[in-house]
Amino acid sequence: MDPLGRRPVLTALIGALVIAWSAPLVRLADVPPATAASLRCLLALPLLALLARREQRRHGRLPVRTRQVCALAGIFFAFDLVLWHHVIAAVGAGLATVLGNLQVLVVAAVAWWLLGERPPARLLAALPVLLLGVALVSGALGGQTYGRDPRLGVLLGLATSVAYALFLLVLRQGSTDLRLLAGPLLWATGSAAAFAALLGVALGELVVPGWQALFWLAVLALTAQVLGWLLISSSLPRLPAALTSVLLLAQPIGALAISAVVLSETPTAVQYAGAACILAGVVVATATRRTRLRGPVEQAGHRAVLEDLPDCPGDERGDRENRQPVEASAVVDGQGVGDDHLADAGVLQPVEGRPGQHTVRRRDDDVGGAVVEQQRGGLADRAAGVDHVVDQDAGLVLDLPDDLTHLHLVGHPGVAPLVDDRE
Repeated sequence: MDPLGRRPVLTALIGALVIAWSAPLVRLADVPPATAASLRCLLALPLLALLARREQRRHGRLPVRTRQVCALAGIFFAFDLVLWHHVIAAVGAGLATVLGNLQVLVVAAVAWWLLGERPPARLLAALPVLLLGVALVSGALGGQTYGRDPRLGVLLGLATSVAYALFLLVLRQGSTDLRLLAGPLLWATGSAAAFAALLGVALGELVVPGWQALFWLAVLALTAQVLGWLLISSSLPRLPAALTSVLLLAQPIGALAISAVVLSETPTAVQYAGAACILAGVVVATATRRTRLRGPVEQAGHRAVLEDLPDCPGDERGDRENRQPVEASAVVDGQGVGDDHLADAGVLQPVEGRPGQHTVRRRDDDVGGAVVEQQRGGLADRAAGVDHVVDQDAGLVLDLPDDLTHLHLVGHPGVAPLVDDRE
């Protein structure tokens, strides 16, 4: 197992706290929003290029279409970053980070509008709580508020969530090979750096920063934007969804605490209450339910996936009776640091042997049968465990031997940067 995955809870918590520094570091850099957006992406490129190069040696080059789609996604990413940096200026780093979590709602709305993906009932149930939180943070219900222009900050926060939703949906169309993570992010980040610079010229926000500002932006690029993504992506796929949602709350809560201590930001009690409502709504909205599939699963991310499942309540796993494969597609959601969507993709790291050959563990106490988590087209090995053998080179095998039903995870599941990449 990879070192980052040996303690997934600690790794995820550290990753969330690293990302919590994103907005405060933007404030410390003290440069115009477009300048910060362009340079944070530009300074992240060397490390992303090294990671992508390593990825390319293992899995081959990105297809031309993938590079083109990821570059297009980077345009929306640039809009997202520039708008979000304006939110930081309007309401402060802490509240801006909390408002960034509204992308959960907006991504679902945009997916419903453009792709016909109906939002789950849990998200609709969380909607009143989220809207109440937005109203309290903005000061729409009265009372004193912190920030230069809280109402403008909330409006820009919604706009940045729309831009981010479009970024995710476009990146998702290009990143269909679940093994490739750094490569697509490299192309999207490079495109975002260039387009944010163009926005800076158009808005009059592109300046040459001083050395101190460059230092803070470099810290931001290497920590929150790259290191945080690595920590989150290596740990969240190993954790139950409920625990994932709770752990990721460390990011906005940490940002509020850092902003209060380092930047002396002092939101009012009403705004803190609004932040609590937003975070509670996000937890409810991102809570997941497991779906039982009665059959093996074939084709997850260009790889053949076989499961030996009970045929009926009286059958046992591994009895060689259930032989009818059903198809399931796995796609990559492109975001964000700060979102349970990180755990959606079922990407398995190759073990020793042929390329494309993987094993995934099942917990012995899984008496209810194999559980495959289905979210937005993804497959994930959750706490209940899944029996998989994935072999990219082999043809479809209609059964698994019984002695394969107690395998344990080898290698680490990767995950698309559904991390909030702007953070």
